[in-house]
Amino acid sequence: MRLHREGTPTLLLSFALLCFMLFPLWQWQPLPLWATTAITALLAGVYGIILWFFRVPSRTAVHGDRDVVSPCDGKVVVIEEVFEPEYFKDKRLQVSIFMSPLNVHINYHPISGTTTFYRYHPGKYLVAWHPKSSTDNERSTVVVKHPVHGEVLFRQIAGALARRICTYSREGSPAQQGSEFGFIKFGSRVDLFLPLDAELNVQLGDRVQGALSVIARSKH
Repeated sequence: MRLHREGTPTLLLSFALLCFMLFPLWQWQPLPLWATTAITALLAGVYGIILWFFRVPSRTAVHGDRDVVSPCDGKVVVIEEVFEPEYFKDKRLQVSIFMSPLNVHINYHPISGTTTFYRYHPGKYLVAWHPKSSTDNERSTVVVKHPVHGEVLFRQIAGALARRICTYSREGSPAQQGSEFGFIKFGSRVDLFLPLDAELNVQLGDRVQGALSVIARSKH
Protein backbone atom coordinates (compact mmCIF):
# COMPACT_ATOMS: atom_id res chain seq x y z
CA MET A 1 0.00 0.00 0.00
CA ARG A 2 1.37 3.40 -1.00
CA LEU A 3 1.08 6.31 1.44
CA HIS A 4 0.37 9.92 0.55
CA ARG A 5 3.22 12.41 0.88
CA GLU A 6 1.04 14.73 2.99
CA GLY A 7 1.05 12.08 5.69
CA THR A 8 4.83 11.98 6.21
CA PRO A 9 5.05 14.56 9.06
CA THR A 10 2.01 13.10 10.86
CA LEU A 11 3.23 9.52 10.52
CA LEU A 12 6.75 10.32 11.72
CA LEU A 13 5.47 12.30 14.70
CA SER A 14 2.93 9.59 15.58
CA PHE A 15 5.59 6.87 15.38
CA ALA A 16 7.96 8.85 17.60
CA LEU A 17 5.17 9.37 20.14
CA LEU A 18 4.29 5.68 20.00
CA CYS A 19 7.89 4.70 20.75
CA PHE A 20 8.10 7.29 23.55
CA MET A 21 5.04 5.80 25.22
CA LEU A 22 5.93 2.15 24.76
CA PHE A 23 9.65 2.22 25.58
CA PRO A 24 9.28 2.69 29.38
CA LEU A 25 6.50 0.09 29.52
CA TRP A 26 8.71 -2.59 28.04
CA GLN A 27 12.03 -1.38 29.46
CA TRP A 28 10.99 -1.17 33.13
CA GLN A 29 7.74 -3.17 32.99
CA PRO A 30 5.79 -1.25 35.67
CA LEU A 31 2.59 -3.07 34.66
CA PRO A 32 1.69 -6.76 34.34
CA LEU A 33 2.65 -8.30 31.03
CA TRP A 34 -0.97 -8.67 29.93
CA ALA A 35 -1.61 -4.94 30.52
CA THR A 36 1.54 -3.91 28.66
CA THR A 37 0.60 -6.16 25.74
CA ALA A 38 -2.94 -4.76 25.64
CA ILE A 39 -1.71 -1.15 25.64
CA THR A 40 0.79 -1.98 22.88
CA ALA A 41 -1.92 -3.58 20.76
CA LEU A 42 -4.24 -0.58 21.30
CA LEU A 43 -1.61 1.98 20.32
CA ALA A 44 -0.54 -0.10 17.33
CA GLY A 45 -4.18 -0.20 16.24
CA VAL A 46 -4.42 3.60 16.45
CA TYR A 47 -1.27 3.94 14.38
CA GLY A 48 -2.73 1.50 11.87
CA ILE A 49 -5.80 3.74 11.50
CA ILE A 50 -3.52 6.72 10.79
CA LEU A 51 -1.68 4.69 8.16
CA TRP A 52 -5.02 3.71 6.62
CA PHE A 53 -6.12 7.35 6.49
CA PHE A 54 -3.14 8.34 4.32
CA ARG A 55 -3.49 5.43 1.89
CA VAL A 56 -3.31 6.07 -1.86
CA PRO A 57 -5.57 3.74 -3.87
CA SER A 58 -4.71 2.72 -7.41
CA ARG A 59 -7.49 4.00 -9.69
CA THR A 60 -7.76 4.07 -13.45
CA ALA A 61 -10.99 5.30 -14.99
CA VAL A 62 -11.94 6.48 -18.46
CA HIS A 63 -14.95 8.78 -18.78
CA GLY A 64 -16.52 10.76 -21.59
CA ASP A 65 -16.25 14.51 -22.09
CA ARG A 66 -19.81 14.94 -20.81
CA ASP A 67 -19.07 13.29 -17.44
CA VAL A 68 -18.32 15.10 -14.18
CA VAL A 69 -16.67 12.61 -11.81
CA SER A 70 -16.60 12.73 -8.04
CA PRO A 71 -13.81 14.88 -6.58
CA CYS A 72 -13.53 12.65 -3.49
CA ASP A 73 -14.69 9.55 -1.64
CA GLY A 74 -17.64 9.95 0.69
CA LYS A 75 -21.39 10.39 1.06
CA VAL A 76 -23.59 12.82 -0.88
CA VAL A 77 -25.12 15.06 1.80
CA VAL A 78 -26.40 18.07 -0.20
CA ILE A 79 -28.10 18.42 -3.59
CA GLU A 80 -29.73 21.80 -4.07
CA GLU A 81 -29.98 24.89 -6.24
CA VAL A 82 -28.06 27.72 -4.55
CA PHE A 83 -26.62 31.16 -5.21
CA GLU A 84 -22.82 30.87 -5.53
CA PRO A 85 -21.43 34.22 -4.28
CA GLU A 86 -17.67 33.88 -4.63
CA TYR A 87 -17.06 33.37 -8.34
CA PHE A 88 -20.16 32.82 -10.48
CA LYS A 89 -22.41 35.21 -8.53
CA ASP A 90 -25.46 33.41 -9.89
CA LYS A 91 -27.44 30.23 -9.28
CA ARG A 92 -25.75 26.85 -9.56
CA LEU A 93 -26.52 23.23 -8.70
CA GLN A 94 -24.58 22.32 -5.57
CA VAL A 95 -23.56 18.73 -4.79
CA SER A 96 -21.72 18.27 -1.47
CA ILE A 97 -19.80 15.15 -0.48
CA PHE A 98 -18.92 14.49 3.17
CA MET A 99 -15.66 12.65 3.81
CA SER A 100 -15.44 10.73 7.09
CA PRO A 101 -12.04 10.18 8.77
CA LEU A 102 -12.02 6.65 7.32
CA ASN A 103 -12.46 7.74 3.70
CA VAL A 104 -9.60 8.26 1.25
CA HIS A 105 -8.91 11.99 1.57
CA ILE A 106 -7.29 12.62 -1.80
CA ASN A 107 -9.17 15.13 -3.96
CA TYR A 108 -9.47 14.57 -7.72
CA HIS A 109 -10.22 16.88 -10.66
CA PRO A 110 -13.87 16.27 -11.65
CA ILE A 111 -13.28 17.47 -15.23
CA SER A 112 -10.39 18.22 -17.55
CA GLY A 113 -9.54 21.70 -18.77
CA THR A 114 -7.67 24.78 -17.58
CA THR A 115 -7.70 26.19 -14.05
CA THR A 116 -9.19 29.68 -14.29
CA PHE A 117 -9.52 30.52 -10.58
CA TYR A 118 -7.97 29.57 -7.23
CA ARG A 119 -8.46 31.11 -3.80
CA TYR A 120 -7.60 29.97 -0.27
CA HIS A 121 -9.66 31.27 2.65
CA PRO A 122 -8.73 30.82 6.33
CA GLY A 123 -11.74 30.30 8.57
CA LYS A 124 -13.54 28.37 11.28
CA TYR A 125 -13.69 24.61 11.88
CA LEU A 126 -17.41 23.88 12.11
CA VAL A 127 -18.45 20.27 11.56
CA ALA A 128 -18.30 19.61 7.82
CA TRP A 129 -22.04 18.99 7.45
CA HIS A 130 -22.97 22.32 9.06
CA PRO A 131 -24.86 24.56 6.54
CA LYS A 132 -22.43 27.46 7.12
CA SER A 133 -19.26 25.39 6.73
CA SER A 134 -19.23 26.16 2.99
CA THR A 135 -18.81 29.89 3.67
CA ASP A 136 -17.35 30.13 7.20
CA ASN A 137 -14.80 27.28 7.42
CA GLU A 138 -11.24 27.14 6.17
CA ARG A 139 -11.62 26.38 2.47
CA SER A 140 -10.08 26.48 -1.00
CA THR A 141 -12.00 27.24 -4.19
CA VAL A 142 -10.89 26.00 -7.63
CA VAL A 143 -12.58 26.61 -10.99
CA VAL A 144 -11.75 24.61 -14.13
CA LYS A 145 -12.98 25.54 -17.62
CA HIS A 146 -13.85 22.77 -20.08
CA PRO A 147 -15.03 23.11 -23.71
CA VAL A 148 -18.18 21.04 -23.01
CA HIS A 149 -19.06 21.87 -19.40
CA GLY A 150 -17.95 25.47 -19.37
CA GLU A 151 -16.68 26.33 -15.89
CA VAL A 152 -17.14 24.01 -12.89
CA LEU A 153 -16.31 25.15 -9.37
CA PHE A 154 -15.21 22.76 -6.62
CA ARG A 155 -14.46 23.78 -3.06
CA GLN A 156 -12.43 21.95 -0.39
CA ILE A 157 -13.86 22.59 3.08
CA ALA A 158 -12.14 21.79 6.37
CA GLY A 159 -14.17 20.06 9.08
CA ALA A 160 -14.03 19.97 12.87
CA LEU A 161 -10.97 17.68 12.83
CA ALA A 162 -9.24 19.02 9.73
CA ARG A 163 -6.56 21.64 10.27
CA ARG A 164 -4.89 21.67 6.91
CA ILE A 165 -6.15 21.91 3.35
CA CYS A 166 -3.63 21.15 0.60
CA THR A 167 -4.43 22.46 -2.89
CA TYR A 168 -2.04 21.99 -5.80
CA SER A 169 -4.10 23.83 -8.45
CA ARG A 170 -3.02 27.28 -9.59
CA GLU A 171 -4.56 29.67 -12.13
CA GLY A 172 -3.49 28.81 -15.66
CA SER A 173 -2.44 25.25 -14.83
CA PRO A 174 -3.89 22.31 -16.81
CA ALA A 175 -6.36 19.94 -15.14
CA GLN A 176 -6.76 16.29 -16.07
CA GLN A 177 -9.99 14.56 -15.04
CA GLY A 178 -9.30 12.02 -12.29
CA SER A 179 -5.88 13.44 -11.43
CA GLU A 180 -5.07 14.64 -7.92
CA PHE A 181 -5.56 18.32 -7.17
CA GLY A 182 -5.41 18.29 -3.37
CA PHE A 183 -5.71 16.60 -0.01
CA ILE A 184 -7.62 17.40 3.20
CA LYS A 185 -6.45 15.99 6.52
CA PHE A 186 -9.15 14.17 8.50
CA GLY A 187 -12.92 14.86 8.41
CA SER A 188 -14.03 17.32 5.71
CA ARG A 189 -16.16 17.80 2.61
CA VAL A 190 -16.00 18.92 -1.02
CA ASP A 191 -18.69 21.02 -2.75
CA LEU A 192 -19.30 20.91 -6.50
CA PHE A 193 -21.10 23.77 -8.26
CA LEU A 194 -22.55 22.70 -11.61
CA PRO A 195 -24.67 24.38 -14.32
CA LEU A 196 -28.40 24.25 -13.51
CA ASP A 197 -29.10 22.05 -16.55
CA ALA A 198 -26.59 19.35 -15.56
CA GLU A 199 -28.04 15.83 -15.54
CA LEU A 200 -27.44 14.45 -12.04
CA ASN A 201 -26.34 10.83 -11.67
CA VAL A 202 -26.49 10.66 -7.85
CA GLN A 203 -29.03 11.03 -5.05
CA LEU A 204 -28.81 12.10 -1.41
CA GLY A 205 -27.15 9.41 0.68
CA ASP A 206 -25.26 7.81 -2.21
CA ARG A 207 -21.69 6.66 -1.52
CA VAL A 208 -19.26 7.81 -4.19
CA GLN A 209 -15.60 7.21 -5.06
CA GLY A 210 -13.25 9.93 -6.21
CA ALA A 211 -12.27 9.77 -9.91
CA LEU A 212 -14.59 6.78 -10.46
CA SER A 213 -18.21 7.73 -9.69
CA VAL A 214 -20.02 9.94 -12.20
CA ILE A 215 -21.75 12.79 -10.37
CA ALA A 216 -23.42 14.46 -13.37
CA ARG A 217 -23.40 14.74 -17.15
CA SER A 218 -23.55 17.77 -19.34
CA LYS A 219 -26.53 18.09 -21.69
CA HIS A 220 -24.38 19.72 -24.36
